[in-house]
Amino acid sequence: MKNRTIQSIEYGQPMNMGGFPIRQALPSANVDMLNPFLLLHHAKIDVAKDADLKNAGVGAHPHRGFSPVTFIFEGGVHHRDSRGNDHIVYAGGTQWMNAGMGLIHSERPPADIHDLGSKQELIQLWINSPAKNKMDAPVYLPLTKEDTPTLISEDQATTIQVIAGSLAGLKGPIVPQSPINMFTIKMKAGATYFIPFEKTHQAFIYVLNGLVNLGETSDASNSLVKANHMAVLNQDGDGININALEDCLLLMGTGEPLNEPVASHGPFVMNNQTEIMEAFRDYQMGKMGVLIED
Repeated sequence: MKNRTIQSIEYGQPMNMGGFPIRQALPSANVDMLNPFLLLHHAKIDVAKDADLKNAGVGAHPHRGFSPVTFIFEGGVHHRDSRGNDHIVYAGGTQWMNAGMGLIHSERPPADIHDLGSKQELIQLWINSPAKNKMDAPVYLPLTKEDTPTLISEDQATTIQVIAGSLAGLKGPIVPQSPINMFTIKMKAGATYFIPFEKTHQAFIYVLNGLVNLGETSDASNSLVKANHMAVLNQDGDGININALEDCLLLMGTGEPLNEPVASHGPFVMNNQTEIMEAFRDYQMGKMGVLIED
């Protein structure tokens, strides 16, 4: 099995998104998108003890034409949307939403966030939808930690959640609109693990904490990836060998490129500018519904 090489290592640039401190690793100065992956935001939030939780977090906003997916590593996220979904997913879980023709949703801290330590850590990943699915009915898919298949290596040093796609005979409960693998990976210092995936897939690994080496040998200094950085992999191998130099937590995604035109503006991702204008029109006319939060 041939190990993939690294195309680039992208820093999760600190940004302020409507008052929230986040890190943006995708898009970056070097990588506009990693088809079908459009955007990766990493957030670590301290929820103030006196915060008005009903108005904290991210308020009501629309989406159309892609899947905004939230991976929760600490705390929890309370999702509500204009299709009537109202659900909390806690650490170790995933909120996967196919926005389809459009809906409005909010993402706020759960009412018990202070019992959980008053902290949220999450990654939001935008995954493009194929043109044929952009106007499908929206679907919200909450996945708990308990319902996520988990692989534990023989030496107990590597734990991998299989959220979508498959790995070592485990199949993720989420069935994406196009061929995609999504894994969260915890490794102890000194662990090593090879993850195979399709040769045609684009792939990335984002390091939330720790330090990994993605080279074929443990001393390949040009393949070190540290916390808050994303490794973009070349399409030149059968998978990737991960060497953990420290205890680490990773998010890994691989996906078949869609090879379709992409037009995006704000919360909408379509195939051309006319469709973007139609999305704004439909949102303003109320066709994406109304979200009333209790």
